[in-house]
Amino acid sequence: MTDSRPPRHSRSPHLPPLQALRALEAATRHRSFTRAAEELALTHSAISHHIRALENNLGTKLFQRTGLSMTPTSAGTRLAEQVRGALDQLESALREAGSVSGPPVVQLQVSVMADLANAWLIRRLPSLHAQAPELDLHLRLHAEISPPDPYAVDVGIWHQRVDLPGFECHNLIEDYVIAVASPALLARYPGFTVADLPRLPMLRFALRPWRDWLLLAGLPPDEPVRGPIFQDAGLMLQSAVAGLGVATARAQLAHDYIASGQLVQIGTTRIPSSLHYWVTWREGNPREKAILRFHTWLKDQIAGIAPENDAQL
Repeated sequence: MTDSRPPRHSRSPHLPPLQALRALEAATRHRSFTRAAEELALTHSAISHHIRALENNLGTKLFQRTGLSMTPTSAGTRLAEQVRGALDQLESALREAGSVSGPPVVQLQVSVMADLANAWLIRRLPSLHAQAPELDLHLRLHAEISPPDPYAVDVGIWHQRVDLPGFECHNLIEDYVIAVASPALLARYPGFTVADLPRLPMLRFALRPWRDWLLLAGLPPDEPVRGPIFQDAGLMLQSAVAGLGVATARAQLAHDYIASGQLVQIGTTRIPSSLHYWVTWREGNPREKAILRFHTWLKDQIAGIAPENDAQL
């Protein structure tokens, strides 16, 4: 008996253009057609055209306008996540195919508080490269208390938690605040003791008053009314190294300067730090294995520091 049915031919389902999928992924990550256009070197209208074409092809809305921003719908968010994972796998496969030896390179987009980056992280990156040469960090410095868009990066190290579903959030440092000054500055005050501190120029940090430290040290809790005010703790530490004045600082950030003799701790007074560094990433990120390795390295670096052994005056 002859089968009269036409033969079945396997064929691939219709896929939208790669540029349209990249437009969706970038627009979802940035929550902005304009920023997506800048990243992909396209025009705003081109991004809009790609999104409309995808919506028409799928028969569902991928974005909705909220005020001046474009907010992805649940369908748009889910699709963008899948596209992001597929693009990551494609890029990884291409890198691996073009690599003659060694593991494929994984680039992590890392947003980090500027003070932590300048005073602590950057000087430790050679250690990361030696231990995990396959990791390439794309660092974005952040200075505000409020975190930026957590969807726009692989890892965030910020002062505030990200309390959104689907995000991991871990406190990096249990720390305290000390007072530090350069030996050159203290040398200008022969016989200096902690009681003499109010005679010295006192650097002011916009996010932390002197009052609590002075009270615990048994000194009049009078805030300095003159002297530079810093928004960035890293810049304030560099100013203290330059001899501009005495600063309060997180012990972890000051550690390297103290260990090198550029700064000394004044007395033994220390107060709890009110600002934390929260390491945040999205669960299910296709680069989660690399993220976990980076997080483990961060914790190992913190564990290797013992501020209580630093030099004190």
